[in-house]
Amino acid sequence: MTVSHDRAMTRRGTYPKGVAKREELLNTALEVIAREGYSRASLRQLAAAVELTQTGLLHHFESKEALFIEVLRRRDSAAEKLYRQALDEDPTLDFAEMLAEGVTGNTDVAGLMQLYARLAAEATEPDHPAREFFQNRRRALVAAYSEQIHGLQEADAVPTQHDPTMLALLTAALMDGLQSAWLVDPDIDMAAAMRAFWALVECRPE
Repeated sequence: MTVSHDRAMTRRGTYPKGVAKREELLNTALEVIAREGYSRASLRQLAAAVELTQTGLLHHFESKEALFIEVLRRRDSAAEKLYRQALDEDPTLDFAEMLAEGVTGNTDVAGLMQLYARLAAEATEPDHPAREFFQNRRRALVAAYSEQIHGLQEADAVPTQHDPTMLALLTAALMDGLQSAWLVDPDIDMAAAMRAFWALVECRPE
């Protein structure tokens, strides 16, 4: 899910040419990282791809971490747009299947999964620049999932004994865990695991 831009970033690239170059750099970085992975996407490579020096790149993004945060924010924004469109088209959307399709689709952009996992791990340091991004991202994701789960409970599709917020938190944590595990062992069927979890959730007591 999307979160507000860091203040330090919004001060950069305010002129039209700067905004256009920043957008080009973000789009290019997203494509390169998705294809090459986190470890192989150096600042030098990303800068060269948009005909900038590393110094020129850092004019638009104050650090490597700032750039990577914005890449993840861009990825989340695209995913949120698809999610909202799907809900608008079908308010009774199968939530478990949507989650399963989401983790399956992420295997096509494994580099971005790797970036997310690596940066999330680094953000466990209290003073890491990505810490606030991941805190806000998780809270927004849990809020969105909780809203959807509450709607499913009102439609009698999910048992009401489950707390929507706690179930949303568990779902988000499962997705993160599955993706980290898949990066180490691509034989893991993330979609099957997500469906299995939600089959347990939807079981009703006798």
